[in-house]
Amino acid sequence: MIRTQTQDWRRSLEPSKLAHLIVDLLEEHLAVEIVLLDLRELTPVADFFVICTAESDRQTRMLQEIIAEELKKAHDTRPLSTEGEPASGWVLLDYNAVVVHIFSKEARAFYRLEELWKAAPVVVKIQ
Repeated sequence: MIRTQTQDWRRSLEPSKLAHLIVDLLEEHLAVEIVLLDLRELTPVADFFVICTAESDRQTRMLQEIIAEELKKAHDTRPLSTEGEPASGWVLLDYNAVVVHIFSKEARAFYRLEELWKAAPVVVKIQ
């Protein structure tokens, strides 16, 4: 079987690298309170959670679109699903092994995912 360049990119983008790329994109586009949690020892649901706060509905939408577009363009990687709307305060992008949570400040305080997953090692924390 002959591998295409796209297949090689997909193979090389392992979950830890994908999670770090997402953190970099969020930081570059001014998301705040970015946290990367390692869930590999805790659950089969995902390997990593990336959690961040957006300061407005508009920024939430922008972050959602940038992550989806940049990963598609650079790595031919698309989310399996996207849930939520910016107006709800929580948007989720599911990349299978990496799940991205973009919260409003209020929704993040309400759902407290970091507290729920407090046993997960923190890989990256950017205030």
